[in-house]
Amino acid sequence: MRMKGEKGFSLVETLVALALLGLIGASFLSGVAQTSTARSIADERVSAKILAETIMEDVKKQAFSSTYSYTIPDEYEGYTATINATSERNDNIQRITVTVHHLGDDVFVLENYKVNR
Repeated sequence: MRMKGEKGFSLVETLVALALLGLIGASFLSGVAQTSTARSIADERVSAKILAETIMEDVKKQAFSSTYSYTIPDEYEGYTATINATSERNDNIQRITVTVHHLGDDVFVLENYKVNR
């Protein structure tokens, strides 16, 4: 029973409010999903960078060679790496390229030089 001067919401107003609330909720969830994806990609790249730097330091400690060996630590499951050594300037300098892959995709490439001393 309504009293004089009381006004309520109509069904149309309620449906419009629910539709707006649904749109706002959907856009919020979409933003959360994109943020989650971006964070996972950033974490993957940071891990690949650390692994590439570790491998590069290990290569620099090894004797001057045309091929280098490396071992990927257990905490980098799913990651692989390739090392390419290209001789330059009378074979006294090498350009070392370490490419890190995660689940088959190239994630990070690190280049540096090694001198034959």
